[in-house]
Amino acid sequence: METIVVQETDKEVLEVLTIALQMEGFKVFASQNLDKNILDLVEKQKPHVVMLDYRLKGDAAIEMCKLIRKKYPYLPVIALSCNSNIHNIYSQQGFADYIEKPFDLDLLYAVLRKHISKLSDIVDKFV
Repeated sequence: METIVVQETDKEVLEVLTIALQMEGFKVFASQNLDKNILDLVEKQKPHVVMLDYRLKGDAAIEMCKLIRKKYPYLPVIALSCNSNIHNIYSQQGFADYIEKPFDLDLLYAVLRKHISKLSDIVDKFV
């Protein structure tokens, strides 16, 4: 079972997202806060993907992405955003991909599976 750490500030969106991911067979560890707890979850749960809420200018999410990628360079970190320009800036900020809000579940699942597959390929090379 693939594990995903999800951080989303909006409680209702986080609840729906968690249920949708669980229904698709993912093990989900969710948090509303973008703080040290996310790093602790990543360390403890060893997820296949991390999803971060990219709010407004995204400064907090960008900083957390950099911290995660510094320690886990192959771990995909995906931005969740309603920012209209996220498609132009996500990769410049260190994110592996993005999901626009409101999100389409089929697209969400496809993006996650794509990055989980890439991560598996990388891991297989070292095993």
